[in-house]
Amino acid sequence: MTRTCRMSFELLATDGKARRGRLTFPRGVVETPAFMPVGTYGTVKGMLPRDIEAIGAQIILGNTFHLWLRPGTEVIKRHGDLHDFMQWQGPILTDSGGFQVFSLGAMRKIKEEGVTFASPVDGSKVFMGPEESMQVQRDLGSDIVMIFDECTPYPAEFDVAKTSMELSLRWANRSKIAHGDSSAALFGIVQGGMHEALRMRSLEGLSELEFDGLAIGGLSVGEPKEEMIKVLDYLPGQMPSDKPRYLMGVGKPEDLVEGVRRGVDMFDCVMPTRNARNGHLFVDTGVLKIRNAFHRHDDSPLDPTCDCYTCKHFSRAYLHHLDKCGEMLGSMLNTIHNLRHYQRLMAGLREAIQQGTLAAFVDAFYARRGLPTPPLD
Repeated sequence: MTRTCRMSFELLATDGKARRGRLTFPRGVVETPAFMPVGTYGTVKGMLPRDIEAIGAQIILGNTFHLWLRPGTEVIKRHGDLHDFMQWQGPILTDSGGFQVFSLGAMRKIKEEGVTFASPVDGSKVFMGPEESMQVQRDLGSDIVMIFDECTPYPAEFDVAKTSMELSLRWANRSKIAHGDSSAALFGIVQGGMHEALRMRSLEGLSELEFDGLAIGGLSVGEPKEEMIKVLDYLPGQMPSDKPRYLMGVGKPEDLVEGVRRGVDMFDCVMPTRNARNGHLFVDTGVLKIRNAFHRHDDSPLDPTCDCYTCKHFSRAYLHHLDKCGEMLGSMLNTIHNLRHYQRLMAGLREAIQQGTLAAFVDAFYARRGLPTPPLD
């Protein structure tokens, strides 16, 4: 079967392990390293599509599991696809639903065929396997499709992680077959818990299947940061250099910097949007908690270095007032700022890699936070 992928990846520059690249789709270009805002239910919470574009995002993430359960693909297909339904015409990556099923805990039963679980929407019995996940993502019109996998829990002993990883490899093969001749990019997901031998076996098996890109899954699931860094110290550099590398669900600014230093190209996380709704705002010096009483009389912007709509128009005192009153505009303005902060960080990283000045950029990033630069293995 002949298949043409509508995504291309070009590596433009390197600085140490860090990579500056470009993903090209019919729907647009994505400069990497890139951060993808999360649009779980077909919306990035608190953001209009024009706002997402204005903060500099070039690609967003949609959630296969939740969109499949509600509103369902038949509703979405009547509009065309997910791009038309939510009025975002840039590229969309959809996760496979594997992590959401994993998050259901005791509500789900995992077998070779797939996973049976009680719908969190109405309690009905639902089944999802690799074939179902691929069909849903095809119906959504995804530009990047993720394979269906089992997210290995933390902590997991070697034998438990091995069984889970091997199941994910078999599901990866079924996902590849079910994806068929679709021109959407298909990414494999490396699993194996915190065990290097299992991670490398997973990578080997996925490489044999020749996916269009590879992701690192099973991190940011409760493990200490030191454990995550251990995996990132050896894994990205073993991945094919001609394909994009995606670190799933990892997202403090410091984590993005450390991932980029180790060769990761793509990131997503709900942290900037979720934290915005809770009044935790990312600024150049760290995190600002807008609910603190001393912001009540502060007429300065959130971050004088930021060019977002919020920072150009509103004071900390106003944002503090909105938060205290529970006004939805507060969450919206906070979200605009946090997502723009992330996009500015990624743009700075891209420029530093291009210029060969990443080490100086990273040193300055940590110095503004009053922190030492972590060592790089």
